[in-house]
Amino acid sequence: MDIGDMDGAYYGIDINDSYTLLSFYSQEMEEPKTVSTVMGSEAYQIPTYLAKKRGIGQWYFGNEAKKQVSLGAADGIDRIYSRALSDEMIIVDGEEYTAKELLFIFIHKLLLLSAQLYAGAPVEKLVICVDEVSLQVVELFSVVANRLGLSGGSLLVIDKRECFYYYTLSQSQQIYNQDVMLYDFAGSHIRYCRLNRNTNTTPMVVTLTQGSAAVTLDNRDLSFDSVIAETIGDDAFSGVFLTGDGFDGDWMKVSLSRLCRGRRVFMGKNLYSKGACYAGMIKDGKTEWPYVYIGDNELKINVALKVIDKNKMEFLTLISAGDSWYDTKGECEVILDGSSEFECWISRPESRKSRVEVLELTDMPKREDRMSRLRIEARPLSDKKIRITIRDLGFGEIAPSSGKVWEHTIGVA
Repeated sequence: MDIGDMDGAYYGIDINDSYTLLSFYSQEMEEPKTVSTVMGSEAYQIPTYLAKKRGIGQWYFGNEAKKQVSLGAADGIDRIYSRALSDEMIIVDGEEYTAKELLFIFIHKLLLLSAQLYAGAPVEKLVICVDEVSLQVVELFSVVANRLGLSGGSLLVIDKRECFYYYTLSQSQQIYNQDVMLYDFAGSHIRYCRLNRNTNTTPMVVTLTQGSAAVTLDNRDLSFDSVIAETIGDDAFSGVFLTGDGFDGDWMKVSLSRLCRGRRVFMGKNLYSKGACYAGMIKDGKTEWPYVYIGDNELKINVALKVIDKNKMEFLTLISAGDSWYDTKGECEVILDGSSEFECWISRPESRKSRVEVLELTDMPKREDRMSRLRIEARPLSDKKIRITIRDLGFGEIAPSSGKVWEHTIGVA
């Protein structure tokens, strides 16, 4: 059965080469639920590991795959994610596979596990959380989503900062009344991210400021306490989230005492996968969202057309700041009224001022007023530049299309 045909939900997958977490969410649920391979436990981290039983086409994933390899019954494959990004060819049990195919098998089995263990709603969106988003990463998961039978609009790829943003602002407002800090501890480094809301803008612009710090592992309590002092200091924070394997064990004494002074502190490993679920539902407009986050992968520009609809002047939005520039597209059809030019209104989300860019349609065929239909398409070239493509569609049999196409690039510095 195709995943796209199954009952499911908004799936959030937090994936790296070591482990993967899967959460799911539907409108009937109070909050996302994270899948555990051990029923009733919080063993959420599933090894990003695949194995094929020797001699037959049976595949295993996660801990079961590692078990089968340790028994000598199967051949294992690790680092599936990075190897798929590198487009590797991998020999498994004497057969050659693309790493992309193996990543598809892993994710397919992961989603089937969720379907077997939990009842769900229709699959609306698969949201992938990775350390860093790039065009290469988006293209990789687009291939996987297509193999899963999902439509193009059913995939979203975002980074951990954005998952933190959606997760935090989906919690009780008491947690984010003031700034919120995230500490992600892996290996000997802690990555931190500070969330701040500008309550003077509409929508509220959210800023995420990140950095990293080294931790002395043989005295991690005092070392982490120093990181807290440097990153939080005396500033007003209402919430702190701790995630990552580095926080395992009962070693936080001095540092936890500092963290808990007037703040709510939470620890868990499924923050990103849950945040991915919230992101999917919010981006689909299922939840009211009075915020906009402008990160590295988000558009820093709003683009609108000034049009007349039912004798009323209004602005038609083509591109919205805060959307991912990798997979955003704006499109509309308009009827030209008189002039062979039209206005694009360009603005930044943090400013109330707009700049008008006049786009000319050079050598536009001469026709009577309202006898030229145009298709206007806006595609981001980066987070600050947009390519506007205008096609002359003519007006049915009365005025056949000239086939002319005009392109303009607009943006902000």
